Amino acid sequence: MALRTLSAATLAAIAAAAIPALARAPAPLVPIALVEDVKSASAGVEFMDYVGAGQVIKLGPHDTLVLSYLTSCQHETITGGTVTIGFKESTVQGGEVARATVPCDGGNMQMSSAEASKSAATAFRVQGAEIHPTIFARNPMVRLPKDLPRDARTLVFTPTEKSSERPHTIVVDEQYVTAGFYDMADINLNLTPGVVYEVTIGTHKLTFAVAPDAKEGRPPVATRLLRLP
Repeated sequence: MALRTLSAATLAAIAAAAIPALARAPAPLVPIALVEDVKSASAGVEFMDYVGAGQVIKLGPHDTLVLSYLTSCQHETITGGTVTIGFKESTVQGGEVARATVPCDGGNMQMSSAEASKSAATAFRVQGAEIHPTIFARNPMVRLPKDLPRDARTLVFTPTEKSSERPHTIVVDEQYVTAGFYDMADINLNLTPGVVYEVTIGTHKLTFAVAPDAKEGRPPVATRLLRLP
């Protein structure tokens, strides 16, 4: 499948991923929320970073931070102030927050086995349980596994049910491997609502469902995030 024009956010994130952050916060043991957008020189986080409970993020007066909580499904747009990550939502001092609940898979969000082994007190279900995550948009955002071999960088989405739909195959370029994610909205890949798929890349695979009322577009990442184990 040929790549189409990438979004400005994706291009900026890929460029940022190629440059080591000077004051970037360490990855949390248990990811609670995902950074969907950030415009700040002081935040210490970047697009598609995970943040954990108790983490503090300082914003300038006009800085903005957009977060999606992975289990409570809270979507927050924060302007200025000091942000403290909670388990269900953020506490903001000296700034403003606009908050909305979005559809997401909540407690069924899967962790990688490495993430799961770091903490037993987690709201995620570990990989290996008989669960099928559900996404609520037709174009998933795929969090790629780390250290993918060069000969194992082909994403394949295959319907698991009898269907005339053919598998969707995407060759993942080095820039996406470096960034750690691939947004299917960038290439207008729209899966079929109500269908169960298996997505594979190399030896990694995940079975998931697309909600019957899933729509096209670019909704919050938490509504369409797939995390390959």
